[in-house]
Amino acid sequence: MVLTLCVCCSFLYPNLTFQYIEKVSVWIRDIFGQFYLILGFLIVVFMLVVGLLPIGRKRLGSSKPVYGFWSWIAMLYSAGMGAGILFRAVQEPVFMYLNSPLKTQTSADIMALEYTFFHWGFTAWGFYTVFALIIGHLIFNLKQPVQLSGLISKSSPGLLKVSLNGFTILATVIGIVSAIALGVKQIEDSAQLLIDFSDSFYVTILLIMIVFTFSTASSVLGLDKGIKQVSNFNIMLTTLLLIFVLIQCDILEVLERFISSFWQYIKDFIPMSLALGKYNPGKTFLTDWTYYYWAFWLAWAPFTGVFIARISRGRSYRQIVWGSLLVPSIASFFWFSVFGSSAIDMLNQDIVEPEKFNSAFDALSVFLQQFLWPNLSQIVVLILLFGFLITSLDSGIFVLSIFSDHGKQNPQNSHKILWAIFCLLLSLGFLYIGFILPENNVLSTVSKVLVIVSLPFAILSIVMIFNFIKQNLKS
Repeated sequence: MVLTLCVCCSFLYPNLTFQYIEKVSVWIRDIFGQFYLILGFLIVVFMLVVGLLPIGRKRLGSSKPVYGFWSWIAMLYSAGMGAGILFRAVQEPVFMYLNSPLKTQTSADIMALEYTFFHWGFTAWGFYTVFALIIGHLIFNLKQPVQLSGLISKSSPGLLKVSLNGFTILATVIGIVSAIALGVKQIEDSAQLLIDFSDSFYVTILLIMIVFTFSTASSVLGLDKGIKQVSNFNIMLTTLLLIFVLIQCDILEVLERFISSFWQYIKDFIPMSLALGKYNPGKTFLTDWTYYYWAFWLAWAPFTGVFIARISRGRSYRQIVWGSLLVPSIASFFWFSVFGSSAIDMLNQDIVEPEKFNSAFDALSVFLQQFLWPNLSQIVVLILLFGFLITSLDSGIFVLSIFSDHGKQNPQNSHKILWAIFCLLLSLGFLYIGFILPENNVLSTVSKVLVIVSLPFAILSIVMIFNFIKQNLKS
């Protein structure tokens, strides 16, 4: 009902709705931004403690891991980050290089990569991992259905539990719509470099239909035959693209920047996480970047956490912490080092003008035009954009179906198809509003809804951590 009401307001009163969303989003970041910083830091610390203490030997369930290590990593990475690493691969490091957030003795290139690491690193995956671990404990060790209401006390009012489950569905749907809307826009911009066509909503409809058709098929096929295979393909092709760019760069300089930025990130992690002293980049930057990212990761955390938990049966707490906190973070760091470092060199050598890297939608395309076989690499990027959108959507449909099918770990296909149709229509609706009302920046507004829904999940994370500690102390 709440979801239907929100959708109706967006379509009937788009200008008023979008203005309200923008104001509430900024208000939440302004009031609760520092709370988000502290929460993110404490969650990373909590995850490291779980990984290091003897409790880390405990397992989710009693069976062996269902999926091999690399397939497990591929699935959790595709669901958790996906097309985001393509979207920001060039634009964010370049922005940080041209607009250094901190005034320290660290060189601008290292600072740019360090701050990009900060936004895409341990804290982001810490949010995902804490939900994955505790939800996994809930469904595999306590044998409860996959519902977020199980994370709070059994004595909590029924209305609160229903509201929490409903809010999780709302956040997941909005997350899917946001990802699809932004991803399709990037696909259109990238495709226009290969094929000359004018902007048309019919092209948007065609692209969305392709994404939803493959996503629905992948979700209906299930984890083994669908989601796992697409995720493995995505990571394989992403690795090939990374190698393709790396061998055409100054490899030693890339490695040097990667190591230096990583070490700087480790050294500065505590003051950066808490914005202490000279590591405070200012309220404007924090509101536009760090607070926004933390809220975005938090809003995605319940959905991503449920999915990671579902594929992690048989793994120890320690494996989950190190596997979903460290491995994806370090992989992202190297990815941003290769693309970001090369883009910075292009600026310094006057190969590309800075303003051509301003847009996250086409910065990667402009970047790849400077290398060998630009059309081929652009085709690879298009395939990856489709692939990552498909994995984000198929895992999202899978999780939504779990919620609607009474928390069953293997929901019925009818639920998957119905959720796919609903998300398809909603995505088309918002994209159509963006097409006819371009001045409202609808795509950005939809993503800012996630900032709003992140606040209850921030509070929930504290409650569920205390309950998790209490349950494990008893046992």
